[in-house]
Amino acid sequence: MQFSGTPAEIARGIIDTNRYLVLATADRAGLPWSSPVYFAHRECREFFWLSSPQATHSRNIAVRPQVGIAVFDSSVPIGTGQGVYMSAVAEPVDGPEAENAIEVFSRRSVAHGGRVWTVGDVQDGSGLRLYRAVAEDHSILAKDGQPDHRIPVRLV
Repeated sequence: MQFSGTPAEIARGIIDTNRYLVLATADRAGLPWSSPVYFAHRECREFFWLSSPQATHSRNIAVRPQVGIAVFDSSVPIGTGQGVYMSAVAEPVDGPEAENAIEVFSRRSVAHGGRVWTVGDVQDGSGLRLYRAVAEDHSILAKDGQPDHRIPVRLV
């Protein structure tokens, strides 16, 4: 799907219409790892996903919370793709914040044909945790033919 409008409108459209983000992490030594994860978001700034605490990306976040995120539609024809790129800080969501965050995730899950999720589904012993990444910046690629010409995006 192609998006038009202001950079902010393009970024919001990409984030709203895609279901998976690519989460880039690194371990303590800096060895990179990337994982696609189904996500929900709040105002295109907070991103939520469920993962096992034993997954490579979850273990990486525990020692190095700085992550990279890309959201894009991989089904478009070659040369027509658009994506949103973000630097973020990630962490497990615990305590009082978990209730609201799992509601955001559950609402999107149900809208996409998934199940309802509760805090009980992501507590210790469940095998899953709820994670959040808060984006520090957003950018999109300019469609001007220049390689890797990024446009910063303000989503306020």
